[in-house]
Amino acid sequence: MNLSDSRSGLILIDKKPGITSMNVDSYVKKLLGTKKVGHHGTLDPFATGLLPVYTGKALRFVRYADDFDKSYRCVAVFGKSTDSMDRDGEVTGGRMPTADELEKLEAEDYKSIRELFEQEALITEQMPPKFSAKKINGRKAYELARKGDEVELKPHKVKIFSITINEIRRREDTFEADFTVECSKGTYIRTICDDIGKMSGFGAYADSLRRMSCGPFRVEDAYSEEELKTMADSGDWSFMADPEITLDYMPKIMLSDSEYKDVRLGRKIPADSHMNELLENDIGTTKYRALYEGRVTAVMYTAMENGRKLLRIERMLATDD
Repeated sequence: MNLSDSRSGLILIDKKPGITSMNVDSYVKKLLGTKKVGHHGTLDPFATGLLPVYTGKALRFVRYADDFDKSYRCVAVFGKSTDSMDRDGEVTGGRMPTADELEKLEAEDYKSIRELFEQEALITEQMPPKFSAKKINGRKAYELARKGDEVELKPHKVKIFSITINEIRRREDTFEADFTVECSKGTYIRTICDDIGKMSGFGAYADSLRRMSCGPFRVEDAYSEEELKTMADSGDWSFMADPEITLDYMPKIMLSDSEYKDVRLGRKIPADSHMNELLENDIGTTKYRALYEGRVTAVMYTAMENGRKLLRIERMLATDD
């Protein structure tokens, strides 16, 4: 893919609190002077951290980030529950721990709370918050919730790879848990806070939330809006990364000159010369990045036709302009 156009690429942004992910898109549109901008993995307004933003021709790569696992660092405050499950919501329940309860929790180094986190790490389904971007008949759940409409959500499959407690500490007349989660897509950290709060009997909400990683991307490599503006004003476009790294998780196949010409014309190609590059017994279940001269030409998949194994185009990614 030719990304010589300075307005096409991948930008890793460290989102600041108090703005939406769409606000970030709007900022990038203005910064680059382009209308073609989209992000992967919406962050709540109060959340901070990694937000991958694709611009121009790079937008065609966004779909291949859909299944990326993510990691977050969160601080949950115990003592109340809110309707949004974060600090910005209306209080709906919970209770502050008594002095005796706090003393007992501290004495046991919050053992009972730590066990609740261990229990939560075993869940395989989760109910999305009603104040979320989950779509219901084409409408975002939070839009319906803010209007007072009934929000009917269904649980969905999630996988939590690990929950690590960094610290549990006193906070005025209550306590808070600072923890890190590694999880599959679609996992709501606010829901984890709410679940553990309910099990504890105190209630809990997410007071801060920061995305640390998304697939191969890390927040350490991300830029603030201020940094982006300073660099752009000085003519430094090094913040524009190659979106092809989005596909690094895919097995690769190397195209010959003739195969490249066929693929550019939208033709399927025989898989015979790529058997060493293909996964064993794979028929249509794996996506491959097809490279020519070190650049991605297309995403392809295997198929059988008349008893012969072929490679077909799932999406063309190469451009000449």
